[in-house]
Amino acid sequence: MQKAAASFVIFALLGLGLGYLVFDVFSGKTTDTPESTAPTEQQEEASSEGDNAANSNPDSEGNKEAETVAAEGNILQTKGCLGCHSAASLDLKGGATGPDLSQAFNNVEGKHGKPLEEFLKEPTSAVMSGVISGNPLTDEEISQIAELLKQASEK
Repeated sequence: MQKAAASFVIFALLGLGLGYLVFDVFSGKTTDTPESTAPTEQQEEASSEGDNAANSNPDSEGNKEAETVAAEGNILQTKGCLGCHSAASLDLKGGATGPDLSQAFNNVEGKHGKPLEEFLKEPTSAVMSGVISGNPLTDEEISQIAELLKQASEK
C-alpha cells in the first residue's frame, strides 16, 4: 500500500511538472518577454520597408512574394507555433516537438477529420486543444495561418 502511494505521488509530481513545462513552452511565454518581442518588431519594420521597395520596383515580383511569406510567417511566430513546429518549405525554423507544418494544409483533414480552419478553432488532438484553449485564435489569425500553410503545401 505504501509503495502504491509513493508511486502515485512521484507520478503526480512528474505529471504536474511536465504539464507546466509543456503549457509554458506551447504558449510561447518566456522570462525575457521584452527582448523576445523586439526581434519581431524589427522584422515587421524590415518587412514593411521591403514591401515599399518591392512596390516601387515592378521587376521585384519574386522578391515581393518571398517577403510576403516572411511577413506572414510572423503569425506563426507571434502565436507561438514556431515554439514547437517548423515549416521547412517556408524556411521557417522552429521547435522539433511538433510535426513540420509544410504539408499541414493537406494532411490535417485526413489525420483529424476536419479541415485546417475548423481544426484550429476546435482541435481534436489533446496537445493542440490544450494549446489553443490557452491561447485562442481569432478568425483573422486562422485565415492568415491557413493561407500561409496553403502556400507552404504548394512549394
